[in-house]
Amino acid sequence: MQRLTQLSNHLNPNRLSSKTSKTLTVTDNRTGKTYELSIVDGILPGSELAKIKDAKNNPLRLNDPGYMNTVACVSRICYADGNTGVLTYRGYPIEQLADHSNFLEVAFLLIFGDLPTKNQYATWKYKVMTHTFIHEDLKEMMSHFRYNAHPMGLLVNMISAESTLHPEGNTALNGTEIYNNPEVRNNFIYRILGKMPVFAANAYRRRIGRPFVDPINGLDYIENFLTMIDNYSDPNYKPHPTLVKALDTLFILQAEHETNNATAFLRHLASAGCDVYMCIAGAAAALYGTKSGGAGEAALRMFEAIGKKENIPKFLEEVKQKKRILYGFGHRIYKNTDPRVKIVKKVVVDVFRILDKDPLLELALELEKAALSDEYFIKRRLFPNIDYYSGLVFKAMGFPVDYFSVLFTIPMTAGWLAHWVEAIQDPDQKIVRPRQNYVGAPRRNYVPALDRKPNNFELESTRSAQQRRREALLEDDINYFPEDDDDDDPSGEYNTSI
Repeated sequence: MQRLTQLSNHLNPNRLSSKTSKTLTVTDNRTGKTYELSIVDGILPGSELAKIKDAKNNPLRLNDPGYMNTVACVSRICYADGNTGVLTYRGYPIEQLADHSNFLEVAFLLIFGDLPTKNQYATWKYKVMTHTFIHEDLKEMMSHFRYNAHPMGLLVNMISAESTLHPEGNTALNGTEIYNNPEVRNNFIYRILGKMPVFAANAYRRRIGRPFVDPINGLDYIENFLTMIDNYSDPNYKPHPTLVKALDTLFILQAEHETNNATAFLRHLASAGCDVYMCIAGAAAALYGTKSGGAGEAALRMFEAIGKKENIPKFLEEVKQKKRILYGFGHRIYKNTDPRVKIVKKVVVDVFRILDKDPLLELALELEKAALSDEYFIKRRLFPNIDYYSGLVFKAMGFPVDYFSVLFTIPMTAGWLAHWVEAIQDPDQKIVRPRQNYVGAPRRNYVPALDRKPNNFELESTRSAQQRRREALLEDDINYFPEDDDDDDPSGEYNTSI
């Protein structure tokens, strides 16, 4: 345990590498002033840019929607080189980890900073796998969700609800200093990593109307997850080892990817002093979107919409015309190839050796071939990313399409926890509070309701047939000011339809 504590402090933010500084000379043509701005390790600090001020002494700001060219933190966890297609976790190439490691070991690597020794891994695995059981109150809560509720909505709720069972970790009650103790941090790490696949499995079982299956501590991490999903009544049931390995590999590939949208949101919440459960729940909520973790689901629905190989040319033309979206192609980071795709393709082969080959795989391969030979996509450096093929693997393994984001959440929790630990220990971390460029109305005075000019605001909302039935006997119009006489509004401008 002492060694785990030492590793928890292995990447102390105070142990910074030597920084190299250079300067950039800038002349502001607005004022004629010249500034020497420091560039540290090739990056211009925002505080340096703020030195440039206009005639009214307003500092110069950077407008960067989506943080396309903004560095928000210093990290030692993951490195992705988009130009060469390189991805490393703590310096280890993703290809080597996928071939030789397993997800739990990679989770240790991400969180503590190095691969564990044999004894450390045994302790780590034991701690995680003995923190898998969830409170009966949460089971009861999960059982009251509708059977057709989206599993990600259920999962996010369960993560945040778990925080209410551990007030000792609530920063609002105890202050953020509680996480300065590495043993306290480790305890929450064990709980979250151990319980996440249980929440995910219960979300699956709720969807299919089956009773929840308790975890079995003697099984491995992935094996336990698949058992909780698929075991009905056989006490000796075990999932196929090839499928366990396939999912384990996918979990390694999905565990971490720099400050992607969900991870950036986690760091945002951590900067506000939120407890760790809320940080993880917020990251999972961000992952919910179709432009983030939902991209795999969107890609598979795209394949289903295309239907046949013969429809591919028409589909690609509509993509060029901005009428359709080619999901699973292109990436904010990678401009030549996503290094994870080559590994996922091997997983696809392994899975389809065991399970029936999905006809959508042939369509996906043909669509990829057509797009990569089209000058339109080549010029824009659009190539398949991991979401393009991961959905096919999940579908072949029998997972519902709306469950894909849940399968991403489980492994990404390891990366999120690594960033959480790094963020709360970073002495330079400030509460995230981006500036805005206000372009709204100038200062104006309040106008009484009857003196206001008409506007075109749309107030209608969709209504169900039931609502229309209930409102059938209501008057067509309701006066916005029923206490006033009709003569006060001869034009009828302030009457609104229901």
